[in-house]
Amino acid sequence: MLSTHRFTPARRRLPHAARWFAAAALLLPAARPLAAQGTTHDMHMPGMQMPRDTTGARPAVKKAVAKKAVAKKATAKKATAKKAAVTKAPATKPAATQASPATPVMHDMPGMPATDTTHRTHDMPAMSHGDTTHRLHDMPGMSSGAMPRDTGAMAGMHDMPGMTMMTPDPLGVSMDRMGSGTTWVPDAAPIPSLYFTVPGRWDVTGHGFAFAQYDRQGGPRGASQVGSLNWMMLMASHALAGGRVQARTMLSLDAVTVTPRGYPLLLQSGEAYEGAPLHDRQHPHDLFMELSALYERPVTRTVGIMLYAAPSGEPALGPVAFMHRPSAMDNPTAPISHHWADATHISFGVLSAGVFTHTLKLEGSLFNGREPDQHRFNFDPIRLDSWSGRLTYNPTAAWSFTGGYGFLASPEALAPDESMHRVAASALHGTTLGRDGQWASSLVYGANSHSSHPGWSHSLLLESEAVLDARNTVFGRAEYVQKSAEDLVLNEAPFGFPGDRHFDVGEVTMGYIRDVARFGGGTLGLGAMGTVNIVPAAIAGAYGSRTPLGAMVFLRLRPFRTGMTMRGPDSGSTGSTPHAH
Repeated sequence: MLSTHRFTPARRRLPHAARWFAAAALLLPAARPLAAQGTTHDMHMPGMQMPRDTTGARPAVKKAVAKKAVAKKATAKKATAKKAAVTKAPATKPAATQASPATPVMHDMPGMPATDTTHRTHDMPAMSHGDTTHRLHDMPGMSSGAMPRDTGAMAGMHDMPGMTMMTPDPLGVSMDRMGSGTTWVPDAAPIPSLYFTVPGRWDVTGHGFAFAQYDRQGGPRGASQVGSLNWMMLMASHALAGGRVQARTMLSLDAVTVTPRGYPLLLQSGEAYEGAPLHDRQHPHDLFMELSALYERPVTRTVGIMLYAAPSGEPALGPVAFMHRPSAMDNPTAPISHHWADATHISFGVLSAGVFTHTLKLEGSLFNGREPDQHRFNFDPIRLDSWSGRLTYNPTAAWSFTGGYGFLASPEALAPDESMHRVAASALHGTTLGRDGQWASSLVYGANSHSSHPGWSHSLLLESEAVLDARNTVFGRAEYVQKSAEDLVLNEAPFGFPGDRHFDVGEVTMGYIRDVARFGGGTLGLGAMGTVNIVPAAIAGAYGSRTPLGAMVFLRLRPFRTGMTMRGPDSGSTGSTPHAH
């Protein structure tokens, strides 16, 4: 069974039957004739018991007691006659009280057939017995005060045929909120995904992107290339020991489709190839971008624990990696600040642990600080020589804030004796646009301090993407980075700048995509983007001008959105807590 991820409208809607089942359950305590019989509606839902009314005495019994008092001094024969009359009295109750206590009368409700007289909520699809939160407050005519407060333990309790997810969401933190590694994205702006349920009660989420592009970077340091940037991720979730276990893999063929040297990208730096540092090119990603396992489990009604282990994965340090950010998902290129903020998204050896609530998560990691080597189809030596910590806060469906700090031991193979400290922080925002659109933005700060260079080098990124509707997407990015002559390989002839001299560089990118076809759960778009790079006068000669240009035209394939999340609609556009992703 396959369904597609859709944007979430502001109102929750359930099929008519589910809405009226819940409405009847709420109206039962007020039905005095049924309460007079001392009945309790059989909901079989934890945390949703209907009170038993024991205060209403039957009118016939009251009448019998009164008659007995009046006939106190009557003869035994008259008293016997009175008792016989009392015994018959319950058989002549008013018609409103003759309904069976187990069969609430609901045949007059719209969409409820008269013959359907017994409705137990536990028989509705997609409703877990172990869930305790009942998010029905957005149903027409239903007061939010009639239901218990949403504790997040049952985010996404929706009767939607064909969209059932079996794995519970710990504290209401659903799969949709997950970014790269253990990061969170705003609930209101998830990444488009495909969902499967497979034998063995496993829920499988798949998402990914594939670009076929022509890349042209101008100036003496630029180059041209025809290639393909791509990645695919699969996550399989299963209930385990009161929590959720998740196995993940993320794969990329970049090393084949853009060559082992990567693709041209002016002002980019980081990693090495054949003993020389890469500059003005973005390195390809490894085949095994992630291979990991994540376990999350509530320990109280409001607090949970998480464990994450990965031979290839992401430590709790930076913000959501750029390809997983909703604000950059349709932008094929990496930020030039990548190695100041989120470059540790591929680390060969990661162990993380943390505690979380529905809105907060505090994590710590031990990991391998060394950047991946040029051999992209194997696992680098696994070691745990570095550490980091990160705090994440999602106050509403629209926002996600992170702050992290880490120590990286020997991150660069060409300078094995150097270590680095990194600070990273981000603010992500998202909201829906109509039925098929969303608008997501990110502000990301990163800073590095090398043991060989005193002080900090800083970076700042602002990016945004608006999926205007099912066919049109616009995106943009602006960056400022302090890069050294060593980073840009300007410390060698013919330039000869000191390696620790820093230059303020930046870039501004704008792009547009027109989706032209949909098939098999995917959407195919034709896009173009242009970049204006900005360099100081001191290095303008190396780049041919102070504003060298870059451009790219591409085809993009990814899952499409259809206006509904897998776990049910949410009200993310209004800033309220959603199902949650």
